[in-house]
Amino acid sequence: MGGLRMYVSCQQEGYTINYLNNYIKMKKYNFNAGPSMLPREVIENTAKQILDFNGSGLSLMEISHRAKDFQPVVDEAVSLFKELLDIPEGYSVIFLGGGASLQFMQIPANFLIKKAAYINSGTWAKKAMKEAKHFGEVVEIASSSDANYTFYPQVPNNVPADCDYLHLTSNNTIYGTELRVDPDVNVPLISDMSSDIMSRPVDVSKYTAIYAGAQKNLSMAGVTVIVVKDEMLGKAPREIPTMLDYRTHVEKGSMFNTPPVVPIYTLMENLRWLKANGGVEAADKRAHERAEVLYTEIDRNKLFKGTVEEASRSLMNICFVMNDEYKELEKPFLDFATERGMVGIKGHRSVGGFRASCYNAQTMEGVQALVKAMQEFEAKY
Repeated sequence: MGGLRMYVSCQQEGYTINYLNNYIKMKKYNFNAGPSMLPREVIENTAKQILDFNGSGLSLMEISHRAKDFQPVVDEAVSLFKELLDIPEGYSVIFLGGGASLQFMQIPANFLIKKAAYINSGTWAKKAMKEAKHFGEVVEIASSSDANYTFYPQVPNNVPADCDYLHLTSNNTIYGTELRVDPDVNVPLISDMSSDIMSRPVDVSKYTAIYAGAQKNLSMAGVTVIVVKDEMLGKAPREIPTMLDYRTHVEKGSMFNTPPVVPIYTLMENLRWLKANGGVEAADKRAHERAEVLYTEIDRNKLFKGTVEEASRSLMNICFVMNDEYKELEKPFLDFATERGMVGIKGHRSVGGFRASCYNAQTMEGVQALVKAMQEFEAKY
């Protein structure tokens, strides 16, 4: 019997060694735009709870959202969110389903009375404008569409005073532009921060609402976070369906219906990780450092060029293409980089070329691996 145990043990150890060797050989660097990379410890901690949630003998996937052990998860996630973004009193944080795309219509349903202003900075901003038109007049007060969104439009200081709010999309995953400041405007401000939330400090007091699909910087896909200024709710001149009324979810603490349990847990773990790693101030510093390394190589390398104006360059989604004289090398470079462990660097079809998404979980090691691949490929030509 002892010999059998030793044999099984050796077999298991051999399997583990082989697995680790394969992992090392096949290490991947995840640059996907979303769903995107998460910190390894967040994935592992979530996986443990999926097998056995808090020693209950039940999976996190099968517990009741009203189980006594799950309410503390929601409470901690809300508390960490408020702490990390320094959210002032008078704001609520709620967790909903439906992604940011549902918010394109839920925002105007709750806040548009007669007229709203929108900044057209890319595909998602344009989609948000389209949905808002179902609820009232929409005015496009700035746009970079004529330039294929190669810069972030200037946000005017004076928005028409009869607008109920100004809506902007702070980061554009497809085109690689970003507004990394909180503008001063004369009307209520609302922002879709889906792809740069928690990557920098935000002056939340300037906003009536902030919303974000979680699958970029916050969690796995399946939960959307909305930060709302409580005193601005209930002013829309329409009867809002119960599920679409933010007041429903504020009053019920995101528990009006069954919430996305696993994504909320992952969100909590990710916020724990972010806090332990210096919060949004440190995340902002790391984002600048990663972007500087990659943009410096793009600008130096004879094969590549950036796609947006320097002042508008995103720190989250770094887009670049082959220089015109090397256009035919686009597919060979993609294959070359993929063979070296790069995942998800193919650019969106609207832009072409390449896109390296560098959200909070991205490491400097990953960025340097991509830079090395770019340099090695350049040396061939």
